[in-house]
Amino acid sequence: MTAAAALLVYASAIGFLAPPLMLRSDWPQHSPALAVAAWHALAVSFTAALALAAYHLATPAEHLHAGLTGLLHSCGLTAGPGSSPDPDAADSLAIALPVAVALLPLGSFVFEVLRARLDRSRHRHVLDIVGRRSAALRATVVDHERPAAYCLPGHRSRVVVSAGALRRLSADQLAAVLEHERAHIAGRHHLAMALSEAFARAFRWLPLARHAREQTSVLLEMIADDRALRSHPRDVLATALYEMAASAAPRGAFSAGGPAALLRLQRVLVPGRRPHPALSATMAATTVIVPLLPLLIGCAPAIG
Repeated sequence: MTAAAALLVYASAIGFLAPPLMLRSDWPQHSPALAVAAWHALAVSFTAALALAAYHLATPAEHLHAGLTGLLHSCGLTAGPGSSPDPDAADSLAIALPVAVALLPLGSFVFEVLRARLDRSRHRHVLDIVGRRSAALRATVVDHERPAAYCLPGHRSRVVVSAGALRRLSADQLAAVLEHERAHIAGRHHLAMALSEAFARAFRWLPLARHAREQTSVLLEMIADDRALRSHPRDVLATALYEMAASAAPRGAFSAGGPAALLRLQRVLVPGRRPHPALSATMAATTVIVPLLPLLIGCAPAIG
């Protein structure tokens, strides 16, 4: 099997077979931060495999010869052994194709970051008009009957809570919700979400892209829940989640409620057993190794 074929088979396995395995596993709910890293590692690995496959398909076979230069060229790390300063069309194509594949999600990431920043900036302007700053809560309060709480992360971050939430929640419940929202800001979760959104935009036909975006959103909320549980009892946070389940947030923000609130409520009330340290170590090592596998597959012809 040629390196290009092997890379395409690997990319197909990562893009179509890996997501069901992740979804059927229990460990992501117990180690959400590691699970987010794993989804991102799969996305990076798929992109690298696709880019290297494009490189091998566009590279003339006679360029893949032995030696250190040939090894680097086979791995996609040089423009081509013996290439002249004026590369021919094949050399140019061998460079342009993988660069285009790599730039597709990268460009989408930049777009998602800028779009979300613009959305948050517009919403902050509205909050400056209709909201009132509460120094005691370190949050902006808006007059709205429905219980709601969300945060605007990034530059000039802000936590927002509705008057309905102030009336419905106890002091401890409100403190737990606000801690949840501050966890999103401190963890820069908007960047992790932008990565998943960008990958989904670039490869919207791919199951990995769709599931990575959905699961990253839920897992980031679980990470924030775990942060709130460090200083608040489980029953307090669970009751607050129940009250806020129907709340929503503007685009570019993180809400304490939302579609996954009931799943998170069950997780808070009935915490499962944490994964065995050996399993956690194995998954962490796999998360580090997976992005490197396409490079090893691409190098195989030169090594052999």
